Amino acid sequence: MHASLVRRQLGGLVPPKIATPKSVSGGSGAGLSPLVNFYSKLPKGATTSSTGGIKGRFFAGSNASGVPLVALIVGIFGLGYTLDYNSECFSFWIQGPFFFFVGFFSGLSVL
Repeated sequence: MHASLVRRQLGGLVPPKIATPKSVSGGSGAGLSPLVNFYSKLPKGATTSSTGGIKGRFFAGSNASGVPLVALIVGIFGLGYTLDYNSECFSFWIQGPFFFFVGFFSGLSVL
């Protein structure tokens, strides 16, 4: 292909103001002084290791506590109790009322 054809095809992709050699060249670094000033104020050296997450929040440091562990145990117990309670309540409807009454009256006949 000819250079003029390629230039014409790609001319719409690059705006003319950006394509000028003056804007592409380095020029002075006056616009970078706020950025350099910002980075010069950042701390230098290795970062301190910190324990994060649940362990750092509840089990390490000055506010160490066993409350989350107790809450987890109580939550698991409550979930198990709820599942067990609901499975007993709905067994009447799963088995059917006929079996419920047959079992009820067969228990009375033993007395």
